[in-house]
Formats: sequence, C-alpha cells, structure tokens
Amino acid sequence: MQLSRRELVKWMSAGGIALSMSRLGLAGQAGFADRETLPGRHTWNPAVNGAGRVDGVAKVTGAKLYASDFRAADLPGWPANTSHALLVRAPDATHVFIGLDLARLTGALKPSVVVTAADLERINSRVPEFYTGDLFCPAGKTPLYLGQPVALLLFEQFDAFDRARLALRDGTFVKFGEETGPVAAPNYGAYRFTRVAGATPDTPDVYSPILAGWVSPGRLQNSALPVWSPLAKETRPDYGKAAILGDKIRAELDASDPSRLLLDREFETQSVDPMFLEPECGLAWFDSGSGKLELVLGVQSPYEAAESIAHLLGEARAPFKPKRINAQFAYVGGGFGGRDHTPFILYVALAAMFLPGRPVRLAHDRYQQFQGGIKRHPIKMRSRIGVDRASGKIVAFAADHVLDGGGLANFSPNVATVAATAAIGIYDVPKVDVTTVALHTRGVTAGSMRGYGTLQTMTALEVLVDEVARALPLDPIEFRRRNALRPEGRTMTGNPYSVSVRTTEILDKLEAHPIWQRRKLEKAYAQQGGTLVGTGVACVTKDYGTGADCSLGRVEIDPEGRIAIFCDHVEMGNGIGTALANRVGAYLGGVADEVAVAQVGGFDALALVTSGDPYTMDQKSQDAAARNPRWVPSISSATSASIGAHVGTHAAAEAARVIFRFGLWPAALDLWRIAPSDPRAGEWEKARWTNGQLVLSGLTPLSLPALAARAHARNFATGAIAHGFSRWAWSRARFPVFGQQWTADIDALAVRRGGGTFERIDRASVKFPPTDNNRIGTVYTSMCGTLVRVEIARATGALRIAKAYSVFECGQALVPEVVLGQAQGGFAMGVGYALLETLPPYEGGPGNGQWNLGQYLVARGSDLPLRDLEIEMLQPLTPDEPPKGMAEVVMIPIVPALLNAIFDATGHRFQSLPVTQSTLKGVLA
Repeated sequence: MQLSRRELVKWMSAGGIALSMSRLGLAGQAGFADRETLPGRHTWNPAVNGAGRVDGVAKVTGAKLYASDFRAADLPGWPANTSHALLVRAPDATHVFIGLDLARLTGALKPSVVVTAADLERINSRVPEFYTGDLFCPAGKTPLYLGQPVALLLFEQFDAFDRARLALRDGTFVKFGEETGPVAAPNYGAYRFTRVAGATPDTPDVYSPILAGWVSPGRLQNSALPVWSPLAKETRPDYGKAAILGDKIRAELDASDPSRLLLDREFETQSVDPMFLEPECGLAWFDSGSGKLELVLGVQSPYEAAESIAHLLGEARAPFKPKRINAQFAYVGGGFGGRDHTPFILYVALAAMFLPGRPVRLAHDRYQQFQGGIKRHPIKMRSRIGVDRASGKIVAFAADHVLDGGGLANFSPNVATVAATAAIGIYDVPKVDVTTVALHTRGVTAGSMRGYGTLQTMTALEVLVDEVARALPLDPIEFRRRNALRPEGRTMTGNPYSVSVRTTEILDKLEAHPIWQRRKLEKAYAQQGGTLVGTGVACVTKDYGTGADCSLGRVEIDPEGRIAIFCDHVEMGNGIGTALANRVGAYLGGVADEVAVAQVGGFDALALVTSGDPYTMDQKSQDAAARNPRWVPSISSATSASIGAHVGTHAAAEAARVIFRFGLWPAALDLWRIAPSDPRAGEWEKARWTNGQLVLSGLTPLSLPALAARAHARNFATGAIAHGFSRWAWSRARFPVFGQQWTADIDALAVRRGGGTFERIDRASVKFPPTDNNRIGTVYTSMCGTLVRVEIARATGALRIAKAYSVFECGQALVPEVVLGQAQGGFAMGVGYALLETLPPYEGGPGNGQWNLGQYLVARGSDLPLRDLEIEMLQPLTPDEPPKGMAEVVMIPIVPALLNAIFDATGHRFQSLPVTQSTLKGVLA
C-alpha cells in the first residue's frame, strides 16, 4: 500500500493565505516521513499485547518527538542554522511602560531585530478574537497584566542569545514611568444558575437553566462585581426570574429553623502552574523567496493554532504576509489544558516573519514559562447549605464564586460556568442558586487546566459536606449515600446524565475498604505517641467534553493486512495513539502498524465546510446549514477536557467499522463461499476476532492478511475517513454504501475501494444534536472516590500520607495500563495542589519573571504513598459500554480527602489551600 502521509495536506484560505497542516515527523534523512509515525506490530512494541504504548519505545529511547527537540538542521529542506528569539515580558502592571534599555547588550550580544507594538501596527497584523488585547504593550501605556509581552528580541547566533538571556533575566531593563495603578477592564463573564425542583423527583422542575436558558446579570453597573439583585435597573426579564427564585432560596437558608442544620462557609483556592515537563516551544522559518511560512509547534489545538496564525498575518502588508503557511505539529510534553488556545504560537510566527530567511526558535525556559504560561484560576467561594436534621437530606444550597482570570480572557467564562455547574457535585439538591463571575486582573492569565473549575468548587463542597456529616452527626459515607443523585436524577442545570452513574457502587467500595474500616483503631493506636492520625474521604463527579467536540479519523488497510490510522487529536501524555490502535483493533483484528496523531490534513476527501458558532447558533440556522451534505457545526477541536478516549478515537473507530462491514466481512463471505442470500451473510455482528483470526461458529477461522488480500482483490472497502460532532450527543447520519444504507454516529464519510482513491459519500440524512443542548451543563460524567490516611508529626507539622485508595469508573478502558497511569498522575497532582503548590497572584508572583522550581514546590516521590497507593478501576457495566473521559476526575477527590483527613487528625478545618507544613505547625503549636 502506498501511504499518503506526504500528501496529508488540507488546503484552506485565510486572508488569501494557503494554509496546510500536518503532524511533524521524527528527525531523519530519507526516512523522515516514514519514521514520524508511531510504530506498530512490525517493530518490538508491548502494545501488540495490549500492555504498553505504541509510542513507548520512541519516548524512552530519546527519539525526537517534541517541539523542543527540533532545530532547523533536523528538518529536510530547511536552512541548517537556527536563530533564536527572546520574548520580553513586563514585570510591572501598575506603571506606564516607556521602553527597553538594552545598553547592557553590547557588541555581539545586540539583537539583530527588536519587534515591538509599533512594528505590529506598521505591518498591519491582526489579533485573533480569542486573544483580544495588545500582543505587545505599546510604549506609553500601562501593561494590561503582569507578564504581558513588550518586545521580541531576535538573535542570529545561539551564543549571543544565551548570554543576552542571562544578562536580561532580572527584568530591570524594562523601563517604567509614572504610577497609574492597574488597568481596569470589564469582567470576562458573570452567570447565575438557579434550579427549583418539582414537588417529587418525577415531576418537572419549576425552574432550571435547561428550561429557561443560561442567564447573566446586567453589566452596566459601575462596580467591579456584578449586581445580582433583581432590583438592579439593568435587569433583563430572563435574568430577573432566576434572581427572584434564587433570592428566595437564599432567604430560606438565612432563616432560623431548628429542624435544619444551616452552614455558611468561605473557601479559597490558589493560583498554580500546570508544570508540564516541556515548557512552550516553537520553531518557524519564513522563506521570503517562495513566500512560505513553515512552523513546528506543540499545542493541544492544532487546527485553531494554524487558523490563528493565518488570521494574524492575513492582512499584513508585504512582505509580511506569507503566501502559504504550513504548520507541523509535534508531540506535547504535557498539556493539562495550558496549551489549549495558547497565544505563544503567535509570537513564534512573528519571530520568523521579522527575521526572514532564517529559521527562528522561540523556547521558554522555566523562568519564562512561570512568567507567561497559563495558570489555574484562584477562586474565592462562599457556600451555604441547608440540611434536614431528621432525614439527613440536603434541602437547599447557594454559592457565590469569584474567579481571578488574570490579564486575558482565555477560557475564563467557560471555567466559571463549569465550576458553577459542578458546585453540588454528586448530590441531589432540590433548590440551588449559584452565582459566578470571572474577573480581569493584572495577574498572569488564567485559563484551562486539569479539573477546569470543578477541582476548586468540589473541593470546597466536599469539605463542607464532611463538616455537615460530623455536625448532624452522621457517618460521612452514609450522608453522601443518602444524598447521592440517582442515575435518572437531574443535575443542577436540570438535565439527567446520559451515561452510567455509579456513585452508590463507589461509596460502597469506599465504605468496605480497610482504610475506612480501621480508621478508629489507627487513630487510637497513634495517640500513644507523638503522631496524629486522620482518615478522610471524598467522592466527586467530573464532566468530560466541551459541548462542541469533533473527531476526525482515517483508517486504511493494505493487501498484507497492515493497518494505518490517522486522527486529529494530540498526544500529550494521554496515550491517544495506543488508545486509537486498541479501539480500531477491536474491529479490524490487529494492532495498527502506523498511527499518526495531531493531523488536521489528510481528510481532504470529506471536503468539509462549516459556519457559525456551534455553541451559540440557533436551531433554524443549523437546520438550514445541514442541507449541505458537506457542512458540519465544527471541523476540528482541541484535545482537552478528558476527551481523548471518548472523542479522539471515535471517528477512527467508526471508520474501522465501515471497513469491516463493507470490506473484511464481504471478503470473509467470499472465502467461506457464503452466498448473499444465505442467512449467515447478515450475521456480521456475531463474528469475533480471536488471536488475529475472524471466527464465526461452524466456519474456518480466517486471518487478517487473507481477508485484506481478498478485500483488495474484490475491490471491497479498504479505507474509510469519518467525521463526528458531539454536542452532548453524537451526530448521526445515513449513507448509501455499496448499495446499502449505513447509519452511524458520524456526519461525513469517504470510502476507498481496493487500491483506489477515497471518494466522498454524501449523507442521505443527518441529525445533529439540537442546539438546545448548549443549555446543558453536562451529560457525560465519570465518578471517583478517594480515601486517605495521613500521619502528622505533632511537633513539626510534617505530614505523611500513610495509605490511599482511589476507586473510579471510566466505561470501557481502551488501555487499562494508561488509565491507571493517569490515575496515579492525578493523585500526585492532587497532593501538590492540596499541600505544596501556590503562586502569589500579583507583585511578587510569577509575573515578575523571577520564579523557578527553587521557590515553587511540586509533589515528589517522598510526598507520595508510592507503595501504599491502591487504584481500583470498576469494570464497565456492559461489554459494549463506550469509553469515558477520566483523566480529570481522578485528581479532584484527592484534595478534599486530604483536607478531611487533616481535620480528622487535628480537629482544625482548613478553608484555604495549600495546607503546608508551616500552616500545620502553626495550628498545632
């Protein structure tokens, strides 16, 4: 089979620029394109047995995979020498920026080019809407935020760059004038979520966001925070109803009622860095002769990155407008959300445009990553809860969240809404009112990060729930069980989950575990010495998906039975390549020989088009657009929100199903000499793969190579390309395939016969998820519960996690070992967040450019129960249960479980993070 990796080019037009995108290859000479693809069964690979990763060998043997690995000399056709760029950021956001003093850079240390805001205005560059704001702070203005870029210094030689970087590290060369105070800017979003349930669980809600739509207060008030009162003069009718009902819930929580336990608590979480192993990096080369801009990037959102760069330069004046942009995408050395829609890519492109003819590398060191990288939102939360003392049931809940979004909006509105809709966790609460606002501040930009707001609000909730249970008093697990949302129950936005809900099963596991059963014995035994012992529990849920997720997949099989897979999702430590190989292998009977990820080209045959915003379009517009058989609500989405297994593998799996049904199955019938009229010809769903052979009762097993050879010989289906779109449900369409009607959870399909080319098959009908689904807070969810036992030295406050147990469910685990690895990593991140990590938000924080790992503490092996951490993954409820996203949920309960264990040990309830050794020592003194 002639693979078409070299032809994986998708041509688009953006401001008159031809745009193509592909996955970056491993460094090599003649075999460059061949070596870039993840190896399959024809090289030693533990993934063949389902027990390893297709990228494992390449990673542990040091192959060039990541953007930071590459230099110009590694890339065929590029000039041999690499130049370097230094992005200069403002360490002050309260004084007027007046320029740079580069006098200390003398002789060879002088940069060849200095790019400032004036240069961007001169060339007529444009800022993509998502990144609205000055790419460089202009002289004479106060920086919008700490760490805002002010200039880009370009050096032709590495030695000059390296010495200059060290000479400029203290930031004092960035000059400021008079003090103005921080720049005031509108908040990024403010929302109110109110639900009043019906009289019984089975009656309709009185009010809910899914019935009435999402609402925001008027934004014309002259105040930093929104005015939530329905009496505000700017109040709109849709908001007014929610506000009136919400205020009634709050009045009920304020009322004195001896039959109810009422608690009012505040909780605060901190800013932290994603701390991915590889700081952001990119390589670019503008060939002024051909007008081509080449880029090597490592991001979570390849499609968006390429389009943003095209927009940036789409109306630039000559010679700063490229004729063509080719973006290649490398592996990502850790993402955790911090490389989803990152502005870093724009500066990589600008570096090349201002130093034409020379490849330029822009790479953060750890100081720069702390100064400019996206952070987790600090959130201040006030929560009020009312519980009926007799039944132990929650009757009402209200909360107010204030998020610090930092200097640019990024995903702050989305994080705020996800945090708010997660505020009642696993519980069924009939009356809920939650307000949330994301503020602009002068802090380093906050955006998407593992846990995505849920980590913060569910930590506050689970600590509050623990306090409620002890105050009633009631066993903490029993209290959770009494209040757990039923599988058919409604969330706080008013919709039920569409997937399995296994909260009770997880609570039962927690309750039966020895850590919980022995908690009193361990505490009593410890009291004989100088150590305090405590046991904590937490149980949470986390949505996965964004409400506008896309999946692109292409699968091919050659006459020898070799399988190749291509998809648009990104490898960032999530094992997407191995998940793809295993999910496709379930349909085609073999591990893929080649897996190519982070590809947005290579799907040309579908000829997809899109329009509008999938999050805000109305049903009429969607119905009209859907009449075009090539139209989809969105073409490609970022790898984020734990969607790798659920979304990233979906289209490839559907493509593999087409190949089996219309390629390998007809080939099997041909080899078995079964006529189309034979009833067995329709039993393709009963066939099973066993040891690489297709088996059907009473018939001779057939090998994959034999089936592939016959499929090619008979011109059956040997390749398929598919696209799917999910808005809390998959698009579904019907296609005429080989004279039959084929219905699947996709909206676009192309098929290859034998050794031919791919041909698009126009859908006969399609059903996209309704636009009203945009009102849903979440439909897809996973559950996780955690127990921890801590030991605290009374004299020093030193804390040791003695034992821990996490139990979770994730539907069908495509690669169980990778899933367990995600759970272990999530545990470590949870420990760091709860006990160690913190960044000051403003002056003195990372925006000053002086932070590194000497000040910022992350969890190390000595902080973790390496030999006493037990992870249990529940088996799927049914053999065909789809995979769920789980990489975020496994981190969340670690944090409140630790806080609850600390309370159990010390009797002190901490309401802010992190709880460090020094704070513990202060409480115990």
